[in-house]
Amino acid sequence: MKIAIVCYPTFGGSGVVATELGMALSSRGHEIHFVTYRQPVRLEALNKRLFFHEVHVPEYDLFQYQPYELALSSRLVDVVKQHQIDLLHVHYAIPHAYAAYMAKKMLADQGIHIPLVTTLHGTDITLVGKHPFYKTAVTFSIDHSDAVTAVSESLKRDTISFFNPKREVEVIPNFIDISRYENKEEPCPRSMIVSGEERILTHVSNFRPVKRIIDVLQIFKSVRQRVNAKLLMIGEGPEKSKAQQFVEDNDLDGHVIFLGKSNQIHQILCFTDIFLLPSEQESFGLAALEAMVHEVPVISTDVGGLPEVNISGVSGYLFSVGDTQAMAEKTIEVLQNDSLHQQLKKGAFEQAKAYNLPEVLDQYERLYTRILLNTSYSIG
Repeated sequence: MKIAIVCYPTFGGSGVVATELGMALSSRGHEIHFVTYRQPVRLEALNKRLFFHEVHVPEYDLFQYQPYELALSSRLVDVVKQHQIDLLHVHYAIPHAYAAYMAKKMLADQGIHIPLVTTLHGTDITLVGKHPFYKTAVTFSIDHSDAVTAVSESLKRDTISFFNPKREVEVIPNFIDISRYENKEEPCPRSMIVSGEERILTHVSNFRPVKRIIDVLQIFKSVRQRVNAKLLMIGEGPEKSKAQQFVEDNDLDGHVIFLGKSNQIHQILCFTDIFLLPSEQESFGLAALEAMVHEVPVISTDVGGLPEVNISGVSGYLFSVGDTQAMAEKTIEVLQNDSLHQQLKKGAFEQAKAYNLPEVLDQYERLYTRILLNTSYSIG
């Protein structure tokens, strides 16, 4: 199959999943064409089955905001025609599903009928999508996709509740490639970050308010009072300056390390002892899954798709949003109990296996095959 994938080319979960999916599909012999405004950060190398097509948006003084959706639609039409694309797969409803639908209609006028798969990832539904300014367009895009998938049962329920779509929503979860980590070399180089018996706590996110960055720091502050530890903060975003001020105000300089955006997340997770994810909302919790595959227990909230990924007492523990004291107490208990820590480490890895890449790839391939059989595709 020749598949065009549209995604955000950033460190966010939807972009990471879309990129990893495309690379995995190319390894199975499919021809994958990424269409976005910049080469995705996780796109390791282009080859004869893996392509990138930039969406360029010319700037005109006439527009206060440059029309990316229009540029994306036009670029999709060009890519489909030039490369005889079989199927469009867009990740994130806004603006990708809407732009892809417009491309689909323009192609239909030229006698080219191509199916559209839309994958919903989270805030495109739970935050942005249900805003009155966007809700009508999101509902329209969902209803006019040939197939719609959500990354968790929780997100499926939210989509049905917020939009009451006519189109069925199928769950195909996010994934992890277990084969990359089963035979990893030991020991991990903890000495690069800490000395002696210091414990390492890690948080990875885009530092938006929904991630509750100050909660991460409050948990760590309480842990530091009883456990010799460092906190690694990976990511960039609007809450970073507030977090840095909290560190300064609470005498945590030298104990909290801000590493910014990093392509070495897996190397860092390799020597992490506890992963903190006290988010206000997580439609899946990909960061938690990436920690679990490295045998890192997860302390998280019990919102959205997190209870589907992080099983309390098996791979970590779940808590109510904002209950930082309970999260800190459980983190301390785990770090001070080697037997419990080892049990959770093994449980985290075993739970991660439920989201192994090959099984999820099979689900996407079956979906693609089904909708292609139901679509009359032809080049006019």
